[in-house]
Amino acid sequence: MNTNPRQLAFLALQEVYQRHAYGDVALERIFFSFPTDSKDRHLVNELVYGVLRRKRTLDSLISQLGTKKAQSQPLPLRIILQIGLYQLRYLDKIPPFAAVSTSVELAKANGLAKLAPVVNAILRNYIRKSTTQDPLVLPTDRIAHLGVKYSFPDWIVSLFQKQFGRQLTEELLQWFNQTPTTDIRVNLLKTTREEVQKRLQQEGIETETIPHLPQALRVKSPAGNLAETSAFKTGLFTIQDGSSQLVTHFLNPQPGEIVIDACAAPGGKTTHMAELMEDRGKIIAVELYPQRIAKIQENVQRLGLNSVEIHQGDSRYLNQWEEMADRVLIDVPCSGLGILHRNPDIRWLRKPQQIQQLVELQTQLLENCSRWVKKGGILVYSTCTLNQAENEAIILSFLQSHPEWQWETKDSELSPISWLLSEKRGVSDSMVTVLPPIHHLDGFFMAKLRRGD
Repeated sequence: MNTNPRQLAFLALQEVYQRHAYGDVALERIFFSFPTDSKDRHLVNELVYGVLRRKRTLDSLISQLGTKKAQSQPLPLRIILQIGLYQLRYLDKIPPFAAVSTSVELAKANGLAKLAPVVNAILRNYIRKSTTQDPLVLPTDRIAHLGVKYSFPDWIVSLFQKQFGRQLTEELLQWFNQTPTTDIRVNLLKTTREEVQKRLQQEGIETETIPHLPQALRVKSPAGNLAETSAFKTGLFTIQDGSSQLVTHFLNPQPGEIVIDACAAPGGKTTHMAELMEDRGKIIAVELYPQRIAKIQENVQRLGLNSVEIHQGDSRYLNQWEEMADRVLIDVPCSGLGILHRNPDIRWLRKPQQIQQLVELQTQLLENCSRWVKKGGILVYSTCTLNQAENEAIILSFLQSHPEWQWETKDSELSPISWLLSEKRGVSDSMVTVLPPIHHLDGFFMAKLRRGD
């Protein structure tokens, strides 16, 4: 079988469209079946994730440049056109003639020889029109205009505009179409940032520090598989984005405390707690799904941590830790509207009617897990979404019905996140929204509360 990068991208996208697989799952299957070197692997990833991000824009172009609507085209042809147009519109390093010729060959290689002239005509039509103007014709309606331009469903554009206004909404949509960076968290119990930077540099991986995050490094260029490096295998670092690291600093766990992570898998925040606590104290990591517990165990063992206890169960109903914990973190399941660049599938798979189900789940988790906090103890509620119904509204409703809880500010003054608190982007210094275009981190929400004595 032809296993060039475009063919592999074609196969992965077929998996996504036909079997409703997530992009990362489809790519994992493809790379397992067809071992690929790092350079080709990078192009396959770029094509698959790029097409998934830009699907609405690409389909609008197919509909405008051809004689049929994109949705009326045979699926294999539509995928080939999406791959070709993505290269022409978004990849500067691929010459236009190469994007056209490889797309025509892709059609022939997949039993579409009779439709190869259609591929050729549509792609050449795009090139011809783009010499004088943008071939993409945008709707006049503001929401649809942004939806087609940046490739988002109207409901997400509308939600962001209602919450953040016109300018920040456009900045958000633009940011979420960038290829995501990769961040790592250095295990300071075993090494230093400088030492990890040196070790990775020896393996051809360049990194830079991230302001305000004392354990974080950001990979500067495509790095292949970080999990294959000797530094990763020996527990010197964990792959974890900067915003996720911020959450644990916001919680600010201290050596010797009892801390509960209510929704723990895959264990990034759990293990970060242990590192910040110098592996002294007790961390109870709770996870609903047995198959995800293995990932927590794997991370704990690799990092050489001893203070973590793992429990399988549903945190909405567990009651054995009432008033036992000094601190509790509830990083709830959410709509994921702060990580749309990392998970492009979310923008198409998530539906507005699912939000209410998520809000009910989040409310139940907050209600039950708050009982685990001892008097005078601290609770942090966090999400990776930018949806106020799952964020501010949940917390304000909880405070209204639980007068024994109040905002916590003093505990955060000494943490690395204090720079964010000074921005006062919420109704309280202890309710923080991380906005990607402003902070150059994934979109996150965090709220910090203290239980009265």
